[in-house]
Amino acid sequence: METHPRNSSFSSCSAYLRALAHTPARVSRRALSVSTSYEEMSRVRAKSGSDMRKTLRWYDLVCFGIGGMVGAGIFVTTGRASRLNAGPAIVISYAIAGLCALLSAFCYTEFAVDMPVAGGAFSYLRVTFGEFAAFLTGANLVLEYVMSNAAVARGFASYFGTAIGVPTAKWRLKVDGLPNGFNEIDLLAVAVVLVITFVICYSTRESSVVNMILTVLHILFIAFVILMGFWKGNPKNFTEPGDPKNPSGFFPFGAKGVFNGAAMVYLSYIGYDAVATMAEEVKNPVKDIPIGVSGSVIIVTVLYCLMAASMSMLMPYDMIDAEAPFSGAFSGKSGGWKWVSNVIGVGAGFGILTSLLVAMLGQARYMCVIGRSSVVPAWFARVHPKTSTPVNASAFLGIFTAAIALFTDLTVLLNLVSIGTLFVFYMVANAVIYRRYVNVGTTNPQPTLSFLFLFSVTSIIFTLIWHFVPPCKSKAFILGACAIVAIALLQIFHCVVPQAKKPEFWGVPLMPWIPCISIFLNIFLLGSLDGPSYVRFGFFSALAVLVYLLYSVHASFDAEEDGSFGQKSCESPKESAESEDPSLKV
Repeated sequence: METHPRNSSFSSCSAYLRALAHTPARVSRRALSVSTSYEEMSRVRAKSGSDMRKTLRWYDLVCFGIGGMVGAGIFVTTGRASRLNAGPAIVISYAIAGLCALLSAFCYTEFAVDMPVAGGAFSYLRVTFGEFAAFLTGANLVLEYVMSNAAVARGFASYFGTAIGVPTAKWRLKVDGLPNGFNEIDLLAVAVVLVITFVICYSTRESSVVNMILTVLHILFIAFVILMGFWKGNPKNFTEPGDPKNPSGFFPFGAKGVFNGAAMVYLSYIGYDAVATMAEEVKNPVKDIPIGVSGSVIIVTVLYCLMAASMSMLMPYDMIDAEAPFSGAFSGKSGGWKWVSNVIGVGAGFGILTSLLVAMLGQARYMCVIGRSSVVPAWFARVHPKTSTPVNASAFLGIFTAAIALFTDLTVLLNLVSIGTLFVFYMVANAVIYRRYVNVGTTNPQPTLSFLFLFSVTSIIFTLIWHFVPPCKSKAFILGACAIVAIALLQIFHCVVPQAKKPEFWGVPLMPWIPCISIFLNIFLLGSLDGPSYVRFGFFSALAVLVYLLYSVHASFDAEEDGSFGQKSCESPKESAESEDPSLKV
């Protein structure tokens, strides 16, 4: 780990106590301090020592996106979301979640093209809203990745068991002394996570080749699943449950169930966020990133909808196996179709391996860049000179993920991951509007901040009324009024407040409409999650704030004092000019 200089806040117990005494002053100095695009791509990046090699092209990013998203979404969350929330309308749930992800992907793409660094949302918020917002987001991002990877690893165990004909319960060790949801030990999930950790530590280029091979094989299995589902399935399953006592129709749980399902399957789209973290390793960011990020989201959304339709035709929603929906559908059929279940189990294994590979690449790069900013130990920022990969961050998070996958049940993980994802996408959508309309130091930020606040409040009111007010005529009137107010706010802002800057290479179209739609959809989907999800999210956010107050703010203050980076309130003309240097972008 890193050593601290003599004047560091952590050089001795007395020095740390003195630092704690100055916490309020340091928070006021550092919490809203912003970095610049040029600084993120030069001085901050240099803290890793060696550079990450630029070896990736657009087809690498598309394959990373497909591999990262499809495995997690279809083969882990679909069955649970369909059976418990949406029913056959899970197809619509995936379309809604895909639209929301695509709009958020546009926001990510604008940042990634302008500032091709490995930090993703953390870096975007650090140059926009300051250090504290970036740290809170980064902490939730890392937690989101660890939890989703643990969930996917345990899903792999379920499908592998189906493929070889051994029930999952036979190799999961049950510990009676632990609470429900944490009492089934899964050693296979741990083994899978540790093997993939070794692969991503070795090389990004080789990881991409492995991902391409597995993704091609996985797509062949997906085509097989879709064809078999439409061939052997029954259209009546779209409207008729297996048990007549259960709700029937295409929307058995109503519109609320559809959006609840969309919020749960939003876990499926974490993969494109991981693609954005690889911007630092892309040969031509201006061309490759827009194709890689947006293209992969569009392709995956189509695949999701087709596979969800296939699953809904195979079995009534109330008979779907929540943990392994596709394999379970064929294993229950007569006429010698159990072999299809085994084939699907193998295909799901390929998909889950690719999703783990991509997500674990992404989480390591997030942690690496957070380490560069000094809010966590700089040890995490080190890039190995031979492999050109963030070995320290990869190994640490791989072990952490394996520990979570060892004992935590899938149900506990899924809602926590969805709420973290939605929160981060909401923040990035706000950030892209703020960055377009505010030039720090020369533009008054109050009109933009006021608009973002009022639009978010209106979206929250709409969401609360939709989810908690019982159906009546006044409900429809109030919802309509909220929609009119939101549109009016947006149009007034668009006409009155001019854009302070326009991106040179690639920008979100129809600004500010698309980011605002993304803001609304993310808030609306957040309202679909259950109360315990917010309790867990609040707990981990409070824990992140505590870490910031006890460690991060003092470490970043020390870095500022040492000259590692300054307290930026605006970009100097020189830095702004340099940040537009194409050589730094490509």
